[in-house]
Amino acid sequence: MANLERNNKMLLDLVRQPSNNTCADCGAPDPDWASSTLGVFLCVHCSGMHRNLPTISKVKSIRLDLWEDSLVEAMRVRGNSVAKATFEKCVPAFFYRPKQTDCVVLKDQWIRAKYERREFTGEKFIHPSYGADTVEVTLWKKGKDNKHFFKRIFLLSRNDFTLRYFTKEESRVPKAVISMRELNAVFQPEKIGHAHGLQISYLHEERSRNIFVYHENGQIIVSFFNAIRATRLEYLQRKHPTLRLNELIPQITSQCLKEGYMEKTGPTQREPFKKRWFKLCSMNRKLLYYKSPLDATELGTVFIGTESHNYCVTQGSTRSSRGGRWHCAITLQTPERQFVFMCEQEQEQHEWIEAFRKVICQPMTPEDYANEANLRRGK
Repeated sequence: MANLERNNKMLLDLVRQPSNNTCADCGAPDPDWASSTLGVFLCVHCSGMHRNLPTISKVKSIRLDLWEDSLVEAMRVRGNSVAKATFEKCVPAFFYRPKQTDCVVLKDQWIRAKYERREFTGEKFIHPSYGADTVEVTLWKKGKDNKHFFKRIFLLSRNDFTLRYFTKEESRVPKAVISMRELNAVFQPEKIGHAHGLQISYLHEERSRNIFVYHENGQIIVSFFNAIRATRLEYLQRKHPTLRLNELIPQITSQCLKEGYMEKTGPTQREPFKKRWFKLCSMNRKLLYYKSPLDATELGTVFIGTESHNYCVTQGSTRSSRGGRWHCAITLQTPERQFVFMCEQEQEQHEWIEAFRKVICQPMTPEDYANEANLRRGK
């Protein structure tokens, strides 16, 4: 008969080992759950997704549930590192591996791809859509000037590194042809209002454009996301042939450093404060601002250089900030002008300042200098 106290102590010793002390699927620290059939240790969130695969994964608490001796021995023999060698043997370099903070659909489809569809074991020929040279998918896209979503056909091509979308099924002329040059894709379920919401951003005539899309099927939208990443990686490899893979992977797609509302005044700082939605991107060193979170085009862009080029951020304002509803001030100094922003809460103020300083501390690349020059010419 299994000894509850002894077996749970053995499991706690196993989960403290460096190979097991993070969740096998999202990397969250100190997992409290495990799949006895797969032999992996899991965080509470990923364990809930494993419960949706009852024929593949049996989930138990390593602290509270009764573990048979044979199951404890199986966990000792397997563990996260053995499972990774099996279920993540052939993960493509471009494939996005979700983190603890990522949205549910990314983690759920990662788990299903690994254990249910066994896409990365190499044991059988699998050709998911994200590996194709062209990918066509119908998505719900938000209208540019209204809140309604409409069905649109998207065509992704690795042959010419473009993403096209069409307003009508029979149409041969795309509504837009989007280059991979500065395309970015990131899941934004809360902003878009759908669990599978994806935001695609790109440059159009040196201005940032946003497309907001979703698909009811989680596998389809995540496969499309990874197809974009595959196309972006190949584009970057052609553009930067001397860079190593580990240098290119972080450039494929990226989350913004900080996003949210602040109030902004004008160049003389005597203009009324207006509430705007801001997005700070470390990859291109740009602060973009919009009237609302789901705007297609930004109202303005601020390039953020380094301290040695006369960029700095401080708490508070050197001038009167009367007229704004919010009173937690931030001053961003650039070579051309001083920007004053207001946050509603001190916590938001501190987070924005920290995000600005992260960008300012980053060394500038030749591409950054070109972007800064382009923005100055455009003003």
